[in-house]
Amino acid sequence: MLSRALFTAALLFVVPALASGQQEKAFAKEPARTAAPDKNAGGAPHNNGNAAHATAHASHANTKASAPHHSAANSNGTHNAPRGGAITHTVTTTHTTGIVHDGGERTESVRTVTRTDGSRAEYGRSGHMTSVTTRSGVTAHLGANGHVTSIHAHGMIISHGGNGSRTYVSERPDHSRVVGYGGGRGYVERPYMRDGHPYMNRTYVYGGRTYVSVYRGYGWRGHYYYGYVPHYYYGPRFYGYAYAPWRERVYYGWGWRHAGWYGYYGYYFAPYPVYAAPAFWLTDYLIAANLQAAYDARIAADQQAAAQAAAAQAAAPPSDDQSSAAPQPAGQVVLTPEVKQAIADEVKAELQAERDAAAAQSAQPQGEAQPAPAPPQAPGITSASPADEQMPDALKPAVRTFIVSTTLSEPTPDGSECSLTSGDVLTRIADAPDRNDAVAVLVSAGQQNDCAPGTQLHVQLSDLEDMHNHFREQIDDGLGKLADNAGKNGMPGSPPADAKPTPDGQAQPDATAANDLQQQQQSAADTEAEAQSASKPE
Repeated sequence: MLSRALFTAALLFVVPALASGQQEKAFAKEPARTAAPDKNAGGAPHNNGNAAHATAHASHANTKASAPHHSAANSNGTHNAPRGGAITHTVTTTHTTGIVHDGGERTESVRTVTRTDGSRAEYGRSGHMTSVTTRSGVTAHLGANGHVTSIHAHGMIISHGGNGSRTYVSERPDHSRVVGYGGGRGYVERPYMRDGHPYMNRTYVYGGRTYVSVYRGYGWRGHYYYGYVPHYYYGPRFYGYAYAPWRERVYYGWGWRHAGWYGYYGYYFAPYPVYAAPAFWLTDYLIAANLQAAYDARIAADQQAAAQAAAAQAAAPPSDDQSSAAPQPAGQVVLTPEVKQAIADEVKAELQAERDAAAAQSAQPQGEAQPAPAPPQAPGITSASPADEQMPDALKPAVRTFIVSTTLSEPTPDGSECSLTSGDVLTRIADAPDRNDAVAVLVSAGQQNDCAPGTQLHVQLSDLEDMHNHFREQIDDGLGKLADNAGKNGMPGSPPADAKPTPDGQAQPDATAANDLQQQQQSAADTEAEAQSASKPE
């Protein structure tokens, strides 16, 4: 029998070898998929979810008590519903509400109870409350566990993640949007025209840093979407380095051991012990980036809740160590090798697509890149030229796997909702959107208290497009980190990155973005309090 020392040494050799073997088999299995258009994809997507989330979840209106997702309902309203006190029922009605799924309609029995304070509570067939609307027009939707999953009020949508995180979405009259994650983090986006083409820029505020991303608009069957425009392209030799396998296995130390997010998500994610190619390194990089964002949003939500609680009873935010880790079930982590392989395949396909796009741009004469100004009042975009017509990337055959990039609340067949949080993984199982512009997906990996793995959902096409845009942005960020770390920490050296800015990918930041996010969060606090009070069980 091997001694413990010999057994441990054997494991240290065998486990990385197995991981490397799986990665090498994946590279030898088939070439990266190309993003060829799917001529059979059909349906009519709605207005772009990246720049006009006012209609991003319009199809949910039939599922949830007539308050549409991401819609500017009851704008300029006031929060004047009474708080506290006894609630008694005065009217009870029973009716049937149509719920649309996968292009077809089924019925769900709903009981509506009108209360003396003017609020209305709705109950699904299971007998559980699915939504409640206050007298001032604030509507809270609930999950099967009775917890609030989303709030719709006065032009703002608040989505709750299963880990306690929040996403606040405010649509403004000038077609700009404010999207906050708490703690002053988030972005402000504005549409504008450049050289006769529609564009949209987002000014991100995160960790005290402000930066801008640009998206180009295009039409698809009468509706608008926006696709990410890289800030810069790398040189062809560097793309070749990033795409090809490494000659030797790479043992890389990320330095996450003492990070709070890493301990918290120990049940969900484990990095590869060894890397056979940059694509697998990039896979771990972008998964980690999403989970860290989800963890930061959770801390921000806990801090806000603590500030609103009574001073003597306020709970402290989770400490930044592994003592705040979520319960870890025994056995394999949620993000299985198969799911991670699907993500790595998407990374490889995107690297190939970006390499081809960079080559096409380098073949054209380019002037000096100039940032586009951020317009003070962005005009609405109403039409696109024929040259701007294209299929959304989220529907292309090469794009099947999506990493959730922000908190979303999705309808379930029982009339309630479940949450998706940054870092969850979806697999697209339909080739076209249904009549409500939603696409069937399967939850491939979900965090605790989120939509369970194996759940089938219908997610707005605009939200999938947004996830894919974010995926592309994170790959570009990861390529920059890859270049910075080449030749260090066990990583092979690389050719020069030779990054060149793209003229269309430059924009000036919105000077008021940080202030807009702070104002939104202050308004959201009152809305949250009203919704939580109304949604308490009797």
